[in-house]
Amino acid sequence: MEFLKEYTEVFFGMGTQILSPKAGGNPRFTTRINPFPRKRQILSTDVLSYLRSLLTRDAFCLLSITMEDLYPDPAWNFVFGQASLRDRVGVFSFARYDPTFFGERREKEDREILLKRSCKVLVHETGHMFSLAHCIYFPCVMNGSNHLQESDSRPQFLCPVCLRKLHSSIGFDVVLRYERMLKFYRRAGFSPEAQWVNDRLRRISSSGRP
Repeated sequence: MEFLKEYTEVFFGMGTQILSPKAGGNPRFTTRINPFPRKRQILSTDVLSYLRSLLTRDAFCLLSITMEDLYPDPAWNFVFGQASLRDRVGVFSFARYDPTFFGERREKEDREILLKRSCKVLVHETGHMFSLAHCIYFPCVMNGSNHLQESDSRPQFLCPVCLRKLHSSIGFDVVLRYERMLKFYRRAGFSPEAQWVNDRLRRISSSGRP
């Protein structure tokens, strides 16, 4: 959780607070057993409704993280996460990022894969809460996805269009944001991501503009 908290602060340039799981009491959500993996799922729209009741006036948004699988509608198989473009609440699940969900063994490299996937879906759902819709312009962390392979194919970064939209909402220093992301990726051992940001900073430096 501390790892994801730090990444959220670096990516969005805003302070982030981890709330206690007991902060909101003991809510009741609609559940079902998915017929394919035979796992329990929680109705994500119930979670969003509950989070709206917890969102305080001094917070921009509230995101819930769970190890339970999610579904947004009885007609859907599952959803990695869901967020409201207007209500500033969202939820995402780690469940399908864990090999044991599908009856497989955890391997040594699974932790890094889990962290990368979680960072990606976290900023994707939080991006929705900043009114960023699914991106259709370039490879982007805001691209939509319907399965794990499609989700993995998304980059960790915002495309120029979505970066400009987020910048319009928050007003961060683009270069400083990239420098902080570079430090984070290097400490986390995310080598390809660190190389991408480093290359981006070089291009900015040579061109004189973000």
